Amino acid sequence: MNPPPDHPAIPPRKVGVLLTNLGTPDEPTPRAVKRYLLEFLSDKRVVEIPKLAWQPILRGIILQTRPKKSAHAYGLVWTDDGSPLAAITRAQCAALQGAFGPGVIVDYAMRYGNPSIPERIDAMKEAGCERILLAPLYPQYCAATTATANDRAFAHFAAKRWQPAIRTLPPYHDDPAYIGALKTLVEAELAALDFEPEAVIASFHGMPQRTLELGDPYHCHCRKTARLLSEAMNRELVVAFQSRFGPAKWLTPATDTVLEELGTKGVKKVAIFAPGFSADCIETLEELAIRGRESFEGAGGERFAYLPCLNDSPPGMEMLRSILTRELAGWVAVE
Repeated sequence: MNPPPDHPAIPPRKVGVLLTNLGTPDEPTPRAVKRYLLEFLSDKRVVEIPKLAWQPILRGIILQTRPKKSAHAYGLVWTDDGSPLAAITRAQCAALQGAFGPGVIVDYAMRYGNPSIPERIDAMKEAGCERILLAPLYPQYCAATTATANDRAFAHFAAKRWQPAIRTLPPYHDDPAYIGALKTLVEAELAALDFEPEAVIASFHGMPQRTLELGDPYHCHCRKTARLLSEAMNRELVVAFQSRFGPAKWLTPATDTVLEELGTKGVKKVAIFAPGFSADCIETLEELAIRGRESFEGAGGERFAYLPCLNDSPPGMEMLRSILTRELAGWVAVE
């Protein structure tokens, strides 16, 4: 039955896939970084300290000193396309357009910064999406990443009179498609080196030890990813955790400490990669590729290689198509 002539236009029913990642400043300047850090470090999922105790510290010491230092780090990795994380996530989104049929819109958003999750959800709703798959691009589940991205979407939906049907992408830390993609890419990158590493390090983003004790499965997910990948590659991997912040005890061993210890023990050649990141970003390109090299060489190491993330590589995109197709089952028919 056709609607009456004066009825508002009804867009064709569609399904949306919203890729979400952590976020980035709009530009590598102290002012933009300060704005970004205020949003990021005010998230109670990220810093689990009572607001009344934390906000004076954040707005006082941290936001007065950290933005300049972080802006310098961002400047070292900024590209003509902007932030590496934003550029790569945008490329991943573009590569998935049309992968699930003409009735599926693929878009991307950032938990902090732009484009925002509420903004892109509204765009999907305007385009006729009555079903949306939220896809946080974090292989290992963590409350400070996966959960807060979904929280932001759910909070926006809570204010909507007409909500779409919602699904969320589960963690895929042990998915055969993910382990297979990592194996393919890491082995290809290692084969392309002009030296044979004596140690290969899998560096995951760190989290406070307290999160493990409270029941967050992140540490277990990271360890399982590394074990499965090591078995698939038939090669020992050294597991480490990077990006410590503040005085609290964090997951160990720390990546910078591992690199220094390897150098002092006489290991001369290492390769490092970051399997927990779906796209290269400041934590991989500056913290690992630049500062990691400095730590290793400063301790006596001679050859250092950083291996890129899956990004929009063919193995990475095939993996994303596979796991997203599975989660869209029943909503769309994908060949």
